[in-house]
Order: sequence, then C-alpha cells, then structure tokens
Amino acid sequence: MSPTPIILFASLLVVVHAGYVPDACMNCICDVETNCRMPDPLCHMDGGSPSCGPFQLKRAYWLDARLKGGDLMNDWQKCAASWTCSRQCVDGYMERYAVRSRLGHNPTCEDFSRIHNGGPNGFKMAATLAYWERVKKCLVGGPGLYQVQQHVKNHTTLG
Repeated sequence: MSPTPIILFASLLVVVHAGYVPDACMNCICDVETNCRMPDPLCHMDGGSPSCGPFQLKRAYWLDARLKGGDLMNDWQKCAASWTCSRQCVDGYMERYAVRSRLGHNPTCEDFSRIHNGGPNGFKMAATLAYWERVKKCLVGGPGLYQVQQHVKNHTTLG
C-alpha cells in the first residue's frame, strides 16, 4: 500500500479529535446535563443564575473558558446555543482548571466531570461525587449512551 492513504488517514484523525476533554467524557457530561439536547428555552435559572445550552454553561464559566478557549463567539448565550462553541467552552475551562499542576495528577474524566459541576475546586468537593456517579454510569454504557453518541455524531458540525 502506498504511503499516501496512510497520510490521508492520519490527517483525518487530527480533524476528528474533539479537544482537551475526551469525546466519551464530553458526551456523558452533556448527557447528564440535558440528555444532550439543545434546551428550549436555551437558559434556565440554576443556583441563582442562568445556565444555558446543552452543557448548562454559566456566564462566569464562559468567561473563565475564554482565557484558554479563545473568543468563544464573544457572546456567552450565542456560544451556549452552538454545539461546537459549547464544546470548545468546556475544553477551554478544563484546559484552565483540570491540569496536572492543580490536580497533582493527569486529569481524568472524574476530574473533568466534577470540575464542570462544582467549579475550579469541584474535583475535591464531596458535593460533586453524585454528579460523577451519573457521568460514570453513562461511560460504562448506562441509559442514554447510544442516544448521546448518535446526537453528538449528528450535531458536531453545527454552529
């Protein structure tokens, strides 16, 4: 076989890679938050402030994520309404907070999940353990996993 198909295949792998948070973990966080559906209405009140989009992003989360994730559409709610930008936002937030220097180890899906749920120090808060258990159930093939995979597959090229 000539090297050209191998080079083409390798370049396709780079395009498919989702980002800092592994796809399975990202998909399960989305599943736990909204069954990985775009909410209608986009935002709802949660803990005294609005949470928006499939990952239930708060404005403060989006602002923090911009420090690592770029401009993120320069608008928190527009970003939350975009599948692509929402995922980039979660990646940016995790690139800032789910790092070896803060955690003392390489980040795991448990760290990503608990930080997403509890903020920068969520990885060490007992209050985020139940959230992690829900994400872990999804990771091992619990209810909704197939739905998440199909939904993300159908919507990762949008927005």
